[in-house]
Amino acid sequence: MPQRSFPVPGALVRAAASAFVLAAASGAALAQGTAYVSSEKDNALTMIDLATLTVKGTIPTCKRARHIQLTPERQIMVACTDSNQADLIDPASGKSVRRIALGDEPEAFDLSPDGKVIYVSNEDAGEASFIDAASGKKLRSVKVGAEPEGVKVSADGKTLYVTSEVASLVHVIDTASGKVVKNVRVGKRPRRMAITPDGKELWITNELGASVSIVSTATHEVIDTLKFEVKGARAEDITPVGIQMTSDGKRAFVGLGRANHVAFVDVPGRKVGSLVLVGKRAWNVTLDKAQARLYVVNGLSDDVTVVDVAGAKAIKSVPVGRVPYGLVIVE
Repeated sequence: MPQRSFPVPGALVRAAASAFVLAAASGAALAQGTAYVSSEKDNALTMIDLATLTVKGTIPTCKRARHIQLTPERQIMVACTDSNQADLIDPASGKSVRRIALGDEPEAFDLSPDGKVIYVSNEDAGEASFIDAASGKKLRSVKVGAEPEGVKVSADGKTLYVTSEVASLVHVIDTASGKVVKNVRVGKRPRRMAITPDGKELWITNELGASVSIVSTATHEVIDTLKFEVKGARAEDITPVGIQMTSDGKRAFVGLGRANHVAFVDVPGRKVGSLVLVGKRAWNVTLDKAQARLYVVNGLSDDVTVVDVAGAKAIKSVPVGRVPYGLVIVE
């Protein structure tokens, strides 16, 4: 029988130490920073430590905090529907810097590429407002369809897209003139949007259409529609809202609402791949900087599901505020 060789104790120690260092480095690459989650009922942002995936505190904010994103200066801006304001928060101090009036019933917004203009959907008024970020002055209002929600600015800042939930339209607005240059009919109750990194396609989630409409940004025509199906779920419970694409434009992630799943989509192939079970009413989705983990905000189970992108599997559920809405990551 051939003899077996065994590592000596010192070698075992060195191997274990090396494994520990590699594991620690891998974990650090995955998660260093904080996720901030807005809550419709708590008037606060919940902070999740990315390294431990645990809640480390809250930051008070204005009433009914909903859409949230980072400014070019890496400050946190959150729209508060019941306060008719945006709260600008410094993540370093965890304190509000100032409040900016956004008009009646603001739900979603986007910022011009230079951060100087805030584009806001004012739900009750059926308008898109242009707000000067520095002064808070309203620059103009553009009449759009009933219940506008999603707001997205092109990378060059020249075109603004606004969804109208009731009219099932995407309004294409020239930012220089404030004129609606085209109305694009999409699926039923369009909500949120993503633009492919090459700028050629606009993807719109249709909450009551169980679909995504794909629009050419050159012609502003619908060029394809992607339907979602979830085994065991009724069609009316497949209610896509949040969408985010990877930086290379190869994959999109779509929260499927009451179907309690997030869909992994092959963007060039326009095909649905993996479906990952998450919490109740998978609402908005956010990738970390490494695009290794996806954070899914679940509005009815009051938690955030952390999904391992490579493995297409949920790895943890983190309880957060009541009726969580959106999430941004500061790394």
